Amino acid sequence: MPRFGIAVVRGRSMQPTLRDGDRLVVRYNTSETAGEPDVPVRPGSLVLVRLPHRPLSVKRLVRREPEGWWVERDNPHEGVDSWQVGAVPPQDLVAVVINRLRLVNAVARRVRAGRADLRRNRHGHGSRGD
Repeated sequence: MPRFGIAVVRGRSMQPTLRDGDRLVVRYNTSETAGEPDVPVRPGSLVLVRLPHRPLSVKRLVRREPEGWWVERDNPHEGVDSWQVGAVPPQDLVAVVINRLRLVNAVARRVRAGRADLRRNRHGHGSRGD
């Protein structure tokens, strides 16, 4: 039975496609084998991967290699991908991104912006001409 969850994007490595704080619906790889994942993937898919010495990361699948999957970031100036660590072994493909929660992401960005305004106002740095 497929397992689904929510992942939160941290960082800027997938900009402009994804932004820091975006919420994603993911389908977890529950394969018992170290072979191919049990979730449908193909080049271009966004995936949640385990990179060496890094937290879980969202990356784009580029191609299948003998050692695993070649993954890349969308923002060449931020983050780590297969150019630094090589192909990701199949067992380190944790989940496939199914969808982005656009409405939730928009609300979350507004809430964060409102909190920033409140902090500025609390410290006497008004943002409306005061």
